[in-house]
Amino acid sequence: MPRGPRLDVAGVLHHVIARGIERRPIFLDDEDRLRFLARLGDVVVGTRTDLLAWALVPNHFHLLVRPTEGRLSTIMRRLLTGYATTFNLRHTRAGHLFQNRYKSIVCQEEPYLLELVRYIHLNPLRAGLVRDLEGLDVFPWSGHAVIVGNRGQEGQGVDEVLGRFGSRVREARRRYREFIRAGVGQGRREDLVGGGLWRSLAGSGEAMGGRETQAYDERVLGGGEFVERLWREEDREGRPRPGRALGELMEEVARHFEVDPVRLQRRGKDAKLVEARGVACYLAARVLGLASSEVGRLLGLGRSGVSRAAARGEQSVRREPSLIDLASVGMNQ
Repeated sequence: MPRGPRLDVAGVLHHVIARGIERRPIFLDDEDRLRFLARLGDVVVGTRTDLLAWALVPNHFHLLVRPTEGRLSTIMRRLLTGYATTFNLRHTRAGHLFQNRYKSIVCQEEPYLLELVRYIHLNPLRAGLVRDLEGLDVFPWSGHAVIVGNRGQEGQGVDEVLGRFGSRVREARRRYREFIRAGVGQGRREDLVGGGLWRSLAGSGEAMGGRETQAYDERVLGGGEFVERLWREEDREGRPRPGRALGELMEEVARHFEVDPVRLQRRGKDAKLVEARGVACYLAARVLGLASSEVGRLLGLGRSGVSRAAARGEQSVRREPSLIDLASVGMNQ
């Protein structure tokens, strides 16, 4: 499925996820992991990038980074290309190691920084690589063990994270660990995956609660003002950005069909959900004239999938012509 350009802005948080091609392992043994971490340390120090959280699992990794000078694309190219080259040489293989593109979500620091640190550092526990928090405390392939003082990792910003829990290291570590413990039962946090205010607030019910519609960008985890500031950064550099109409349209469709806006972005067999997704595709692609690739990115569909869904949506609109009014939110921008 085609993807749009990333937001690549210095000075903001990026949650980065890179997976092995066809979900194959990218770390076959501890030597691979050590080499990756050594390269990661060299890259973040050499580019003056803040590394706040990280976790390695067999077929992917998570990073929470803040480039302060260079671009994320340059940082990731150095990291991924260098590691893939050494991995292939070491294991006598050829070809791509990673999927074509890593995923990056630009994140507003408040209230997300600590939530993302916790989410990333609990990844090995969710994946079953450790049994409990005690195991995570000494797990060598996550930044959690570094923050609690059991491991070291060049370039990791321990002080910035601990400073949010107190001025004395021992007490700050205790409070940090309790914060991590409180998140053990949370599981996968859909509200942290990205999608701007519309998606990040959908899980709490606030997005559908009558708030004034705010700027939305699927590449961003953050509020409307933060999204608009990033757009201004892009505009200064002459790079395109998606309009806000699509996010507002999705809110209206979700409200009309009384479905969770997060569910609207996922495939499912529920008849109401299928109809809602079809109407959303029809109104977005056929009425508002938005690019099928943009609509597809939001709903997890390829161009052909958007086209088929829009055809179903057109039938719904023919049966209930008032559905066309849902698009007026986007038209009035």
